[in-house]
Amino acid sequence: MEMQGKIIAPGVLYFERFFGSTLEKVWKYVTDSEKRGKWLAKGDMELFEEGRVDLYFMHNELSPTTAPVPERYRHMQDGHNFTGKVLHIKPPHLLSFTWEDGSEVTIELSEHNDGVLLRLTHRKLADDPATRLSVAAGWHTHMGILQNVLEGSIPPNFWLSFHNIQQVYEVHLPEGNRQ
Repeated sequence: MEMQGKIIAPGVLYFERFFGSTLEKVWKYVTDSEKRGKWLAKGDMELFEEGRVDLYFMHNELSPTTAPVPERYRHMQDGHNFTGKVLHIKPPHLLSFTWEDGSEVTIELSEHNDGVLLRLTHRKLADDPATRLSVAAGWHTHMGILQNVLEGSIPPNFWLSFHNIQQVYEVHLPEGNRQ
């Protein structure tokens, strides 16, 4: 199973991640504010097309372990938020919504081998290496934390994990994706 993000077309990042959980449980962790807040961001989500999506990121609250926020992301130290809208929804299999920079996120869930396969596609990303690297490492880190939460284990600090994962992506993204 592919667990590392990859650029599949210009401006399109794709992930596959397997979770040993139920479809209903993973769907709740994607759509319920309190549950989503344990791995990504809290915030209300109107679960219908054109519904409002409020996301409030508090990265340092995703783990009891503390670490300094990297200089590039200091503006997020006290949280970060934005509002988007639901583009498509088919519970409990599909949720697509707009992201803060005009990009779009689609999360697809399907039952697979006694668990759930999550496919995440982030489209319309800015065409610059720093954005690709940040978004790839960010989603990878957040999905790792979701894995911890679903397994009942304590997640590592977001920023420490993000830093380590970002270093891997700097080396392993194909040359054509680091232009």
